[in-house]
Amino acid sequence: MQEKTTHADQPTLVYGSGRKPDAAIPRPGMKLRPGRVAIVVTDPQNDFLSPEGVTWSVVGKNVTDNNTVENIGQLFAKAKELSIPVFVSPHYYYPHDHKWAFEGALERLMHDIKMFDRPGPLDTTAFDGSGADWLEQYKPFIDDGQTIVCSPHKVFGPESNDLVLQLRKRGIDQVILAGMSANLCVESHLRELQEQGFEVAVVGDATAAAQVPGYDGYAAAITNFRFLASDLWSTEEAVERISEFRESDFSNELFVSVSNP
Repeated sequence: MQEKTTHADQPTLVYGSGRKPDAAIPRPGMKLRPGRVAIVVTDPQNDFLSPEGVTWSVVGKNVTDNNTVENIGQLFAKAKELSIPVFVSPHYYYPHDHKWAFEGALERLMHDIKMFDRPGPLDTTAFDGSGADWLEQYKPFIDDGQTIVCSPHKVFGPESNDLVLQLRKRGIDQVILAGMSANLCVESHLRELQEQGFEVAVVGDATAAAQVPGYDGYAAAITNFRFLASDLWSTEEAVERISEFRESDFSNELFVSVSNP
């Protein structure tokens, strides 16, 4: 698939629900390989993605402008349609997490607003429909018995959960990354996965971030996604690449079965 260009033939890349001119820096791309690729979604939970969530006042506009909820849903649906493995890296806080001796700025905020709170690791009292629960329309995809739901990450990255272990145990070394929040958990997952030797492409409109006066988390994230990731795709581009890859994979499987009865 060729890169999209402007009328002046300048390459562009996804930015929110639109596109922006790309920079003159390398764009390695990520050629998907059979049996080696998975979709990873961070924090597809109500506190980020629902108007009832505790962060909606700062992320809601960007979630809406980017069509983030719908775009994550498209990735889930296409992955299930084409049997691409899906991993979810969730975010939960338990009462003992609120006893930490020190916190970063947004750790403090998350604890103060009781974001992703649960009564305990094995206690699901009042979980259904809570801020820590999955967005309702994602439940058929996540609760299908096939999606790998990892242990929770605790700050922003997957260093504190079992995502990398689960990916490696499945033979995955390519990740299509989406979810919330762009400049926090998504970017932190990108950085750690790359440090662990994974190829990563980020889906830039299947995420969003807080935007407050003087600070735009989404703009910061897109800059770093472009500088760090193997590629930066729109949801449309991701779905197209996955579909083309699977069609090729199915063709190869058919050729092998016919050639080797």
